[in-house]
Amino acid sequence: MDRTMEMILSRVQKPARYTGGEYNAVVKDRKQVDIRVALCFPDTYEIGMSNLGIRILYGLMNELEGVWCERVFAPWGDMEDEMRREGLPLYGLESGDPIADFDVIGFSLGYEMAYTNVLNMLDLAGLPLRSEDRDEDMPLIIAGGTCAYNPEPLAPFVDIFSLGEGEDVTVELIALSRRARREGWQRCELLAAAARIPGLYVPSLYRVTYREDGVVSSVTPLEGAPELVTKRIVQDLNQSYFPVKTIVPSTEIVHDRVMLEVFRGCIRGCRFCQAGYAYRPVRSKDPALLVEQGIAACKDSGYQEMTLSSLSTSDYRPLERLCDGLLEWCEPNLVSMSLPSLRADNFSMGLMERLQHVRKSGLTFAPEAGTQRLRDAINKNVTEADLIKSCRTAFSGGWNSVKLYFMLGLPTETDEDVLGIAELAKKVLQLWRETAPDKRRGCRITVSTACFVPKPHTAFQWEPQVTREEYLRRVKLLRDNMRDKSIVYHWHDPDTSFLEAVFSRGDRRLADALEAAWRDGAKFDSWSEYFSLDRWMCAFEACGLDPAFYANRAREKDEVLPWSRVSTGVRPEFLWKEREAAYQAVITPDCRRQCTGCGANLLLEKGRVCDA
Repeated sequence: MDRTMEMILSRVQKPARYTGGEYNAVVKDRKQVDIRVALCFPDTYEIGMSNLGIRILYGLMNELEGVWCERVFAPWGDMEDEMRREGLPLYGLESGDPIADFDVIGFSLGYEMAYTNVLNMLDLAGLPLRSEDRDEDMPLIIAGGTCAYNPEPLAPFVDIFSLGEGEDVTVELIALSRRARREGWQRCELLAAAARIPGLYVPSLYRVTYREDGVVSSVTPLEGAPELVTKRIVQDLNQSYFPVKTIVPSTEIVHDRVMLEVFRGCIRGCRFCQAGYAYRPVRSKDPALLVEQGIAACKDSGYQEMTLSSLSTSDYRPLERLCDGLLEWCEPNLVSMSLPSLRADNFSMGLMERLQHVRKSGLTFAPEAGTQRLRDAINKNVTEADLIKSCRTAFSGGWNSVKLYFMLGLPTETDEDVLGIAELAKKVLQLWRETAPDKRRGCRITVSTACFVPKPHTAFQWEPQVTREEYLRRVKLLRDNMRDKSIVYHWHDPDTSFLEAVFSRGDRRLADALEAAWRDGAKFDSWSEYFSLDRWMCAFEACGLDPAFYANRAREKDEVLPWSRVSTGVRPEFLWKEREAAYQAVITPDCRRQCTGCGANLLLEKGRVCDA
């Protein structure tokens, strides 16, 4: 470490964020490497290192001969100030080399509120923000993750978007980049070739036009670009890469544990949930393999906690067999196990007993809505009886706290639905009073509400978000009707939800506002220490854009949506049909009971079937 870095680190919070050198970090001989990749996560080290996708891609790329992938995280404000003051460019954690000298810079996009950090990291690297301003010798800028399903707000800044799961397509893109370098291609040749790889969307190869009222008129592919870019999926999770030897952070992170991904996709069809649609079809991993990998990862890392990861862990068919296999090793080695993403309709006593073998973890359920009518409208497929049964099981087994998550502002929601949340919380509290064997510690029911954000590629992608004022009115209505001291109420900030809705369904014109806000100081917008809605409103006004046009406006059925050239594999016709079912409060069976014909199964290779 040079003296400049030593001086800087002595003046910032949590210097371990910026030093690298962790156990299992990969350092390669530069002379043996012909492709260098900067894997960027546009948030803090603690959050980025908790992301399983980052760990998978890092390990996968570093197993390729001649490829060196390094991690890069967004520096906190104090570190950024020091870097700019000392003229230190953004660097890879493993080598300390400036990422502007790398061949590829890839961003993981999991949240729209991180967009300004993407721009800030490009600027800290000393690179022009816009693709058109970068020359032939500069790195290729790619981006993937859930937010890539609407690539348009970031389109002017990113060369290539990777749609879907990155394990296979990343290897193909690296191979293409190697060939381009070997044969001396121009950047335009590389982009044209990349557009021919399934799952890669090259925004510069699409021309967008608008109607007089501001609605998108057309998104036209230029010569050589496909009409539709469909996401990539991993066909067989048993054969997919899993980072058994994973980096052990030198400082505490958000999820500091071994993460085992039990399956991808979701059998449910919650109409608001982008992940539920985007990760289809369901593909499961063999429990014996999971046991082997989980034990090996714990042994290598020394972690004392393991979590099973998926969109709905309790929907994994051999879950109890998997838990038994893991606990046989975990219990004598004092390794605890947690199961997030449990559903109220399949929480069992057997599962509960397994949960508390080593350490009793918290219980969280997400009814999402306060009445059965609204739960049916959003296709949650959970009843009040399911929740009561699960809470009775938990309370009688010794739990004395439950967290309940809901959304406010869902399509068709009324005040009766809002008050239904309060009634449900009171019923859960009364249930504890009736069933808990030990009441000395008291009970804590935590109710949390978030503001509904309409997402692309969901049944509610055409729906408006309620205004900030209306959301806060519903918050007050709920708060005023939930006064028991054993019920704690938290609600999400509506300002960040509003901005999330703007960029969630935005078009390319938002890039100007994004850049204007960043130049005015916007960064870390998911952090209250930095977020300023006033700053953003000034940026929108300066660019002649109305954010309510994107967040609070309903779309017509035949409207050209900005993301219309990318596909999750789920047909738009199916999504519209689901939207209509919502207004009739008609449920659609889950994929395990009946195939809904959404189209995602067509992504599977011929002869394979969905694991639902």
